[in-house]
Amino acid sequence: MILLWLVALVVFLLDRWTKTIILHAFLPGESRLVVPHLLWWTYVQNTHGAFGLFGNSPVMLIVLALIVLGIFAYAFRDAVKHSALVRVAFGMIVGGAIGNIADRFQHQWVVDFIDFRTIWPNVFNVADACITVGVALLILASLRREKRA
Repeated sequence: MILLWLVALVVFLLDRWTKTIILHAFLPGESRLVVPHLLWWTYVQNTHGAFGLFGNSPVMLIVLALIVLGIFAYAFRDAVKHSALVRVAFGMIVGGAIGNIADRFQHQWVVDFIDFRTIWPNVFNVADACITVGVALLILASLRREKRA
């Protein structure tokens, strides 16, 4: 259980730290090239949900995120029984979700800045990336479990 919460804390703090840097160093809409032809930092105030989905109602998005977080918490209430991979994955999802929820409470929008515009149409943040990787790890863990069965 400690591993899950440690990963969640690290993800949350890394997400908040990177967003704080962007908030202080960029104006909304400002973009700076980081890796030629690949990566830009682009400050976007995202009023929508993941990947620009689910409208732009901050209250609805906070409620939806809390419901999903509650479902995950219930599903993994016995996290100690799960593999380290599952606990890390869940920690990444929880830390990322809390990071984005904190943004919505603080600003009514989420700070996005990671921009791979030549290969991906959406700007995202550390929390989004960790949630996505966490879900991928859960799928991997599920496939590994099915293979053993």
